[in-house]
Amino acid sequence: MKFINELTYENYIKRNQEHVFHNKFDIAVESIKKEFNNNDYPIIINNEKIYTKDKYKHLSPVDRRIKLGYVSKISDQLINKAIESSYHAFKDWSKLDYKKRILILKKAANTIRSNKFHLAALLTFENGKNRYESIADIDEAIDFINYYCIDMLNNKGYVTKHNILEKKPENISVMKPYGVWAIISPFNFPAAIFVGMNIGAIITGNTAVAKPASNTPLIGYKIVEIMIESGLPPGVLNYITGDGAKIGKIIINNDKISGIVFTGSKDVGYILYKNSANIKPRPIIAELGGKNPTIVTKTADLDKAVEGVIRSAFSYAGQKCSACSRVYVHKKVKKEFIEKLISNVKKINVENSDKRNCDLGPLINSNSFQNFKKYVNIASKEGKILYGGKVIEEGNLKYGYYVSPTIVNGLPFDNILLQKELFLPFLCIKEFNQFFEALDQCNNSEYGLTAGIYTKDKKEINDFLNNIESGVVYVNRPKSSTTGALVGNQSFGGWKNSGFSGKGTGGKYYLTQFMREQSQTIVE
Repeated sequence: MKFINELTYENYIKRNQEHVFHNKFDIAVESIKKEFNNNDYPIIINNEKIYTKDKYKHLSPVDRRIKLGYVSKISDQLINKAIESSYHAFKDWSKLDYKKRILILKKAANTIRSNKFHLAALLTFENGKNRYESIADIDEAIDFINYYCIDMLNNKGYVTKHNILEKKPENISVMKPYGVWAIISPFNFPAAIFVGMNIGAIITGNTAVAKPASNTPLIGYKIVEIMIESGLPPGVLNYITGDGAKIGKIIINNDKISGIVFTGSKDVGYILYKNSANIKPRPIIAELGGKNPTIVTKTADLDKAVEGVIRSAFSYAGQKCSACSRVYVHKKVKKEFIEKLISNVKKINVENSDKRNCDLGPLINSNSFQNFKKYVNIASKEGKILYGGKVIEEGNLKYGYYVSPTIVNGLPFDNILLQKELFLPFLCIKEFNQFFEALDQCNNSEYGLTAGIYTKDKKEINDFLNNIESGVVYVNRPKSSTTGALVGNQSFGGWKNSGFSGKGTGGKYYLTQFMREQSQTIVE
């Protein structure tokens, strides 16, 4: 069976129907606004919606005057109830033929597809992505379901016959699920990553307790609703919201949790890994961010390099673990590169995310907003801000967390802006003279998620591919220098402190992490 990426916006462009795309999105925006204000969002345990007395008010980063609703905060007792529910559902779900599991999930994918504009509009208001990135987020969620369904089919449920030395015994390798998985997802891809991690667990026969980021609980809730309506049995996927630290502590200390999959910061990932090991050995799948470099050599196509770096550094305001945050430019082309870079960055339109002309929307929350100000101060003192570094408060933008894309030059190599993952629209420029000098600086990081290069020199390309310490690498890619992995095209996972498992999402090794092997020898 052939996998085909969703690519909604691109397909409208191919059909010369961009206006249709925008009209559909505008209609969805007006429709989704009717759901805001006093809507109450429950947790879901055993397919039952539970509204707790303790709630938090959920505001939009696009405009803090927009109240998206009230979100239930789960109690300790209900967290354990959710785990128990998944624990008891595991026996029947794990024994269900994988083809029947696929039918349920394919139905969910089709329903998400039918509602993609409505879901994307909600995502825009919830995490501030513009319409192009919001629809791509929903597309990727659909892609994950379809890709993993095909993967299960192509691998025949991961049952393999071994070579035999004798005629009579039958030797079979069977990959079997572990049990209950805790799924902890981030705010920046609240549909795609949430779905990808959950589908990885449940399609392989596990059950799951899913906790979204506190900044983006609604899109995950809508998707879980769709999965349940598509036939997911009670307890297979439980959905919980509330205080992340409290939920995480209870999850780690519950020995009925068989595995944890997490996307987020390095510090939290390390805590999960360390504290989980105190309870029992269990798999931890974690993607922990990046400090992603791009090299621009003296032979590079500078127009292509500028386009790729801008898209990578400033799409979704740099709030991607794969965003390009440092670029190493050969000194012979540095001046021209910077001139082209600034000229094009000036064209980026900072706007309310629901507007058609929005290129760059808001930061996710006040904490990120304050961090931006802090790092601007550091950049101005220890380097030179070539462009940006401003808080934007004109008109309605004063009600959101809007900032300008920022380009910094002249920082020392050990500066925090060149070492720490900022999750902000910051791009730091360093010049180099010798190619391996740049390569060494790229690798001089605790992270190793993504990296890119622009060069026409084949030897430099080979040296880059043979020596770069990153899990996802791109060569001469105008679409983006370090971001934009497509399910089924580029598997996505990091090295070093960017990830634990070394196996990427959307690739052929991902699902095997949710299963353990049983070798069966049968003699008649």
